[in-house]
Amino acid sequence: MNRDELLAHLGPEMARIDAAMRDDLTTVASPLLKEILNHALFNGGKRVRPLLMLLAARLCGKETDDGTYRLAMSFEYLHAASLLHDDVIDHAEQRRGRASANTLWGNSTVILAGDYLHTRAMTLAGTAGSPEILAVIGAATAAMVEAEFLQAKTVTNIDTSEENYFAVLAGKTGALISSPCEAGALAAGAATDRRRALRDYGRALGLAFQVVDDLLDYLGDPTKTGKAVGNDFQEGKMTLPLLRALNAAPAADRAELLDLLAATPERRRQEHQTAHALIDRHGGFAAARAKAEELVEEACAALAPFPDCEAKAVLTGLAGYVLTRKH
Repeated sequence: MNRDELLAHLGPEMARIDAAMRDDLTTVASPLLKEILNHALFNGGKRVRPLLMLLAARLCGKETDDGTYRLAMSFEYLHAASLLHDDVIDHAEQRRGRASANTLWGNSTVILAGDYLHTRAMTLAGTAGSPEILAVIGAATAAMVEAEFLQAKTVTNIDTSEENYFAVLAGKTGALISSPCEAGALAAGAATDRRRALRDYGRALGLAFQVVDDLLDYLGDPTKTGKAVGNDFQEGKMTLPLLRALNAAPAADRAELLDLLAATPERRRQEHQTAHALIDRHGGFAAARAKAEELVEEACAALAPFPDCEAKAVLTGLAGYVLTRKH
């Protein structure tokens, strides 16, 4: 499936997820909380996580109903909560090209809004789902928090190992992509091997998604990505294009890159074009792209045990879309 076919197929699903969330938010009593939640949830998100849960459930033979959609939206709540908290942690001023919630309403209020979404996600998982699904969401949340601590350690102590990089990705992105896939299998009562296959698909897809995101940070169009080019390097983040360039560069260029990483944020901002040129020269972008393609192939291979059907075609199409996305 190409991008246009995916959008045509998934558009009505996204609209139904949005309608379910808007209906759920009518129970929020605080006008301020509701305003923050609307800003966080209805700001151009692609609804990838709830869509993955619905598709995984259908792939395993489940007919989706209102309860399935309520369960699916818990993953969008969890994702939005993580973004609200991330923006506070990172002191972000923008999210998807708009002012971030913490810029508009302050850190304390936004942290509470994120806490509300997280709590609501767990409630939906326990009521519309099952204890097993609740456990999957709990494990994903724990992995996300552990990854934040690991990333914070990396920022203060430059770590050039890919093992560390992928460990952070597995917790921050992979866990929140694999968990809805596994939850969909659980909702359908699928066998253990199918549950594992969908979890593997989601994990590889999540890693590929983040590697492409790291590439877009250097190579993307700011009007589409919603953030400045080179933002990750300016913040001193060790992403895959930089890691691959560091491993391939001769001693002098490696030392220059490491010197820039150890410099002040202001100097990194001034010299990010130098870093970009060094990363490109030593194949960092090409190597990261090749890794993303490898991960997408791994995701698609995980779907091999399932018979051909519409849900499988869409899941395969989503994996391919990861490699072509612009934001």
